[in-house]
Order: sequence, then C-alpha cells, then structure tokens
Amino acid sequence: MQMHSEALIKLLIAMLFGLFIGIDRQLKQKPLGIRTSMVISIASCLVTIVSIHAYDKFAGQNPNMDPMRLAAQIVSGIGFLGAGVILRRGGDAISGLTSAALIWTASGIGITVGSGFYVEASIAVVLLMFAVNVVPHLIKAIGPEGLNKHEVSVRIIMEANFVLTEVIRNIENRHESHKKNKKSGDRIIRRMKIKDLDDGRQMIDMVLSIPDRDYMTEIYYDIKRIDHVMSCEVEQL
Repeated sequence: MQMHSEALIKLLIAMLFGLFIGIDRQLKQKPLGIRTSMVISIASCLVTIVSIHAYDKFAGQNPNMDPMRLAAQIVSGIGFLGAGVILRRGGDAISGLTSAALIWTASGIGITVGSGFYVEASIAVVLLMFAVNVVPHLIKAIGPEGLNKHEVSVRIIMEANFVLTEVIRNIENRHESHKKNKKSGDRIIRRMKIKDLDDGRQMIDMVLSIPDRDYMTEIYYDIKRIDHVMSCEVEQL
C-alpha cells in the first residue's frame, strides 16, 4: 500500500510538472503543448517507477538477470512508430505530437502491466485520460486568453501596386471595426512571407494566431471584405 501511495504521488507530481512545461510552451506558441508534455511526463515517471521496483521483485529469482533490458528496447524502438504520426505543415506548425506521445505511453503502460504493476498502470491510465480529455477543457474555461488560441495558415492574392501595409493593419485590428465589444489584437501574425507574381500581383503567405472562439469562416470573410483582395485561402494548422 505504501508503494502504491508513493507511485500515485510521483505520477501526480509528474503530471503537474508536465502541465507547467506545457503552459509555458503553449503561451509561446511552440509545438509542444499542454497535453503532449503531460503525457510524456506521466509516461516517463511510470517507466522509471517500474525500473526501480522491478529489480526488487525479480532479482531474488536470478541475481544475474536484468528484467528491464527488453523493456528498454521497447521504449526506444517505439519512437519510430510515434514518429510516423508527426506531420510538419511548414514553419513551426506540427501536428500529431500528442498522438505520438500516446503511442509511446501505451508501450510504457504495457511494460508496467507485464511487470505486474497493475495499480500503477491503472493510475497512469486514469491520469492520462484526465490530462488529455479534461484538463484542456478546464484551461479553456478558466485559463488565460493566451492559452486558448490556435494557428491558421492564410494565403492572399492582392491586386497589383496596392499598399500591403494597409492589409496587414486591417487583419490584425479587425476587431476595432467589426467587433467593438472585443479587444483589438486578438489575431496576431506569427509569420509572413510576401511574393511578387508574374502578372504584377502580390501573394501574402502568413500564419495567424487566433482565439479558439473564432471560426475559419470569420477569418475568410473578414479578409475578403478588405479592398483590393482578389482571392483568399485559409487552412487550419
């Protein structure tokens, strides 16, 4: 019972530290978010607990055996499977990190159950489900505005010889003219590239950080309303 209580405390602390790391990364709009960091922290703690207690459980039967040797190979080898679900969409936009972390975590839970640590595995599964499915909704409901944002890719084709600065100003400050009850600057341009086309028109590629409450259709129609915009393409990252 004492070992189980200690494992629970360790897993809870690991989840808390993972939450702190995830909040820091998400506030800075980095690929590693809250869910991914908590999943990795819990799983790492879980495998470490198994490594510590497996020797006490199995060493008496055969002092020369290393019951964690195969488990170590599983943990490292499963990384190739997790890498297969990670997609790079350009720049810092990466998807599939949480799925990759959950794949790696599933291997850790399997190792734990196989070693006979059923209570620790059960606790980890409950915490993982809580971290992935409940905590993000809590943060969305009561967390700061900076955590409740996502990124979209926008491509705009402008008429020839038009001042692009006015377009950028309209995109970032659109709340001042369309939704006065909200603060301006809710939409932030993270990256931008401007390119001249052969017919004299300009193409603007940008990544916008927008509040979760904004629909992609809002962004599309807001940009289409800007003068001299010929076409607009919006994609969820």
